[in-house]
Amino acid sequence: MSEMYTYAVARIRALEVSLFSNAVIEQLIACQSYEQCIQFLAERGWGDNDTSADAERMLKREEEKIWQVMKELSIDMKKFDVLSYPKLFHNLKAAIKEVCTEDTGRDIYYEDAAVPGKEMLEIIREKDFGRLPGIMSSVAAEAYDTLLHTRDGQLCDIMIDRAALDAIYKAGMEAEDKIIRDYAESAVAVADIKIAVRSQKTAKTIEFMKRAMAECKSISVDQLSRAALNGPEAIRDYLAGTEYAGGAEALAESPSAFERWCDNRIIQTISPQKYESFTIGPVVAYVLARQNEIKTVRIILSGKRSELPDDSIRERVREMYV
Repeated sequence: MSEMYTYAVARIRALEVSLFSNAVIEQLIACQSYEQCIQFLAERGWGDNDTSADAERMLKREEEKIWQVMKELSIDMKKFDVLSYPKLFHNLKAAIKEVCTEDTGRDIYYEDAAVPGKEMLEIIREKDFGRLPGIMSSVAAEAYDTLLHTRDGQLCDIMIDRAALDAIYKAGMEAEDKIIRDYAESAVAVADIKIAVRSQKTAKTIEFMKRAMAECKSISVDQLSRAALNGPEAIRDYLAGTEYAGGAEALAESPSAFERWCDNRIIQTISPQKYESFTIGPVVAYVLARQNEIKTVRIILSGKRSELPDDSIRERVREMYV
């Protein structure tokens, strides 16, 4: 098994050299304008000739490059299911909303998902839910009927988002590779914590929270949702007794610090893969590192476009993998 990934890991080690470090991110923040940021990225090979002047197309192209590399490594793409589910379920959510509300004309789909946007839209229009992967066919039918009859977009969202978390966790726990199990555990727990924080701010019921949160080993949905009913301090107190105590500290600091901690937690989960050589771990870590890098660049570009002070942008940026 170890020999299977020797070439892949060697290729990833070569690619890791091009990942942005915290120092490079600081250089990007130091650019004087949004336009200078775009130029900075283009000079470092981001995007291609067709995307150099369009930030969103540039970032989309960088995401495509990640999966292009994975396919070139000849690794079974099912190994990455746990990472691809967010896009797959996003397409489901977007298609159901477009069909049920007739809100068309927006470019809101991922075409590199297991079921691309055009195909997903066709399936939902025809209500041919059996064509969907087994992990989502049931919730697709239920969410479609719910939105059609109640017009409650938020309820539709939480049904699909919960199904996505359940799918991520199930795939993670069934994976042979420890990094995928660790990632799934962290990703679902962090999502549950986010739900609790947002639910507390918007005075959601415990029934709402339990419907939205997914079960995992490292967080008690029951205890977390009950803490959310009792205020932000109760959430922090609960987290302080778990392996997510850093989240409690970030919550006490500021909302942006908390959002940053959520993403940094994933980077901390994958950091040990820098020292692995014979497993799929470094490959999965590279995918997550690149996605984190793209997300961080998007945050910086958004801040520059809005002419935010550098310090304000800096407090939102994520920790880099290298």
